[in-house]
Amino acid sequence: MATSNGNTRGPAVAAADPLGEPFLQTRLAPPGRPATFLRRSRLLEHLDQALDTPLTMVNGSAGAGKTLLVADWAAGLGQPVAWFTNEAGDQGAGVFWAYVLHALQAAGVPLCADIGCPADASRVDHKLLARLADELSGHDRPAILVLDEFDRQTAPQTAEQLEFVLHHAGPGLRLILVTRTEPLLPLHRYRAAAAMTEIRDAELAFTPDEAADLLELHGLRLPAEATRALVERTRGWAAGLRLCAMAARESEDPEAYLREFEAGRSAVADFLLAEVLKRQTARTQDLLLRVSVVDRFCPALAEALTGRSGLEPVLAGLYRQNAFVEDVGHSWYRLHPLFGEILRAHLRARHPGLEPELHRRAGQWLRATGALPEALAHGAAAGDWEFTAGAFVDDLAIGQLFTGLRADDLAELFARMGPEVTGAAPDVVRAARDLAEHDLERGLNHLRLAEEHLAEEALDPALRLSCVLLESLAARLTGSPSRAEKAVATAEELRHEVPAHLLDKHPELTALLLTHLGSARLWAGSFDEARAALSEVAGCPSGVATALPRQDSLGHLALIDYLNGWLGRAERKALAALSETEQFGLHRPPGADLGRLVLAAVAVDRDDLGQAQALLEEAADSAPAALDPVTAAGRSLVAARLLLARGDPRAAAAAADPAVPADVASPWAEVHTALVTSAAHLAEGRPDTAAKVLDDVPYGTEPAYAAELAWAQLAAGNRDAALDLVDHLRTRSRTGPGVSVCAALVRARAAQEAGDEATARKLLARALLEARRERLRRPFLDAGPRLRHLLDTPPLQSLAAGWLTPGGPAPRAPEERAPLVVEELSGREREVLVRLAQMMSTEEIAADLYVSVNTVKTHLKSVYRKLGVNRRGEAVRRARERGLM
Repeated sequence: MATSNGNTRGPAVAAADPLGEPFLQTRLAPPGRPATFLRRSRLLEHLDQALDTPLTMVNGSAGAGKTLLVADWAAGLGQPVAWFTNEAGDQGAGVFWAYVLHALQAAGVPLCADIGCPADASRVDHKLLARLADELSGHDRPAILVLDEFDRQTAPQTAEQLEFVLHHAGPGLRLILVTRTEPLLPLHRYRAAAAMTEIRDAELAFTPDEAADLLELHGLRLPAEATRALVERTRGWAAGLRLCAMAARESEDPEAYLREFEAGRSAVADFLLAEVLKRQTARTQDLLLRVSVVDRFCPALAEALTGRSGLEPVLAGLYRQNAFVEDVGHSWYRLHPLFGEILRAHLRARHPGLEPELHRRAGQWLRATGALPEALAHGAAAGDWEFTAGAFVDDLAIGQLFTGLRADDLAELFARMGPEVTGAAPDVVRAARDLAEHDLERGLNHLRLAEEHLAEEALDPALRLSCVLLESLAARLTGSPSRAEKAVATAEELRHEVPAHLLDKHPELTALLLTHLGSARLWAGSFDEARAALSEVAGCPSGVATALPRQDSLGHLALIDYLNGWLGRAERKALAALSETEQFGLHRPPGADLGRLVLAAVAVDRDDLGQAQALLEEAADSAPAALDPVTAAGRSLVAARLLLARGDPRAAAAAADPAVPADVASPWAEVHTALVTSAAHLAEGRPDTAAKVLDDVPYGTEPAYAAELAWAQLAAGNRDAALDLVDHLRTRSRTGPGVSVCAALVRARAAQEAGDEATARKLLARALLEARRERLRRPFLDAGPRLRHLLDTPPLQSLAAGWLTPGGPAPRAPEERAPLVVEELSGREREVLVRLAQMMSTEEIAADLYVSVNTVKTHLKSVYRKLGVNRRGEAVRRARERGLM
């Protein structure tokens, strides 16, 4: 083809570059691919887009696999590709363009003879560039030019010239830059015009599946988990994976090597030190070594570690260079994990003894900026335990040893604090750690030491408040309600001295205080007072900080409901307790056991003994060495009742006593022990001994256990005492079916013994109706053969059929079709309706749903309107007719 001026095509470039040196063929050919090279289809498919865009940039760190990827792609194209590898020290634009022209000619790109060749190593004639662009623009098929290691080409003038040719060559040139840094081209324009293909470091990283294939090419087959761990440690970095694989292949245990190898003593270290660290200036090398002690860093933290200022552009430049510095957003950076390991090893070798000082500086800076978890980690790494414990306590974070996602990490961190560290803050932390691990004796000893320091010095209110929190926990664990009340009162006084932002930051502190107070009150039998404290915690906003106290409080509230005879309420609260922490991924704490124990107790009362046993065993699996008295008594209550239900009275009597030392006696726990012991004696034919056990119980008037005590008295032959107890219950309205059913059975049996079977039947019918909605079976099974015989007679038989005795419910008579519901009930209205059916008062519904009485009344009005009724009974009946319940 002839050019416009009539010149014919001929040799476009000379045999030597402008320096008179021969062209090096190794710089003009793609590198060979090793036998262990892994072809990755997803990247090749992406790179195919380079044929449709003028500019392509493959930008990644050293050893990311950029060059081999492009070489593999070029080999599979089926057409020539011009290739030029830049080198450091190239002397000017003339040499660069001479090589580019030679690469194009070597690839068979037809060029006119009059384009010429640069004569000056440092300069390029603009006419040459214009001729080249014009020539390329006239070709039918675009020339593909790969410029490898383009990051070594740092002259802005050369980048401008390259962009000029690329722009004016139009569709005649496809330029592919392989680089560690972003070139000085106007990339924003190409991106905005969708005229650019990009493959960056993140895309170049090997996936776990690709890593497994690569390892297999090296003769290694690893479990999937081991491969994932290696990919996480290397971030999928190609060179790291290959070097690790080659080293592991020489090991007797490749899997163990890849899991445990020291990065600082590996071929990976040699690569990164040579290719990354030593390319930097001495000051930048020092910066990288110093920031290696922290997981992440910003310019201000880097300045604190180095004692230098103005580091923001340096860090940004390291990131742009792909120097294994990753941008995590908002001017924060982190090192590649392997690079960080290697730098730390290099730091210890180059500057012995500097690392602890750097950790100390980092800890102080991070504490000042409010990054407490990282500050603690660096304080511990520096061995500065006075700083670490002080920072932890001053931040009012002591409750985090008992709650949240970091409890285990904090316990492990402070376990490294030696006994030589003394002071109020270290002893408070030791006490909290021991109590969190259920070592009551050691925890109380350290708490006493901390309180001695408090008595000697005027200390920070955050420290004193932390000590008070532990006092409340000690009161709970020792069954001392007065101690708990004093601790909470002291805490209330100290709250005014503590900065408000700390209290807002740590809602777990108040939640824990009230939970411990509620537990101590419950142990002492003060159910209403306990419910007040526990309900405040259960009603607080949900969050990871308060999830465990909320769970603990809901478990205690469930136990109160169970003891008061409200099985359904107890079950709902216990289930809510168990689900409270699941949404945050928290491990199961000991407080969760109380919810399981309540569910097990409910299962016993419903005669689901298999379920009760499973729940009891599940709770026992995670039992700590020391239980708080409430949980211990709850466990013995369930275990003993289950053994009684299974016909093992002797084992039940042995299991009945919780044997937990406490400062005060628990009335309900003592009655529970007496009831089981009395029942065991009766089962073994010793009614007199059973009666004697009951005579020693001084708590006969509490509604929570008066009905069961009345039944035990009646079974032991004390009919008058039994009736006195149930008569007293007539004036109490807060007890549920678990109590009222038992009381009705006492009266029914007493009437039957007096020969009044009609009254006995009426009382049994009432008991069956109340028990049916709670599926309460155990009292009827324990009622004795004479009373159970009445259940086989009509109409009691139909009331018991299907849920208490075999057979289905009696068929219902045809009813007139009820009118349709005018409007759909809301979720909350359905909840209120369910509680209406359980005969709960408005106040009880409000307490159960944690809303006000006025709110319940509003929902009731809406329910009545939507169902077209005026009374509670009609609302329940209508809802059942329409299948709403």
